[in-house]
Amino acid sequence: MNLYAYYIIFAVILLFGSVATIMIGISRKNQDGDQTYFQKTGVKWVRLTALYVIAIAAGLLALLAYIRYAVE
Repeated sequence: MNLYAYYIIFAVILLFGSVATIMIGISRKNQDGDQTYFQKTGVKWVRLTALYVIAIAAGLLALLAYIRYAVE
């Protein structure tokens, strides 16, 4: 796979994450506030931790793939 393809994939993911974060931040529900936000925090921490583990694993796999193809 061409190295530029990895740059494009990275840029698309970065842009998607940025746009999604901004859209969540300016959403009407977020601006009004959620009265139940501090309920069931344990479930939220587990979900957030799982997302971070998946993101870190995917990042490491991408780094290894990049190193493998950059060396060749």
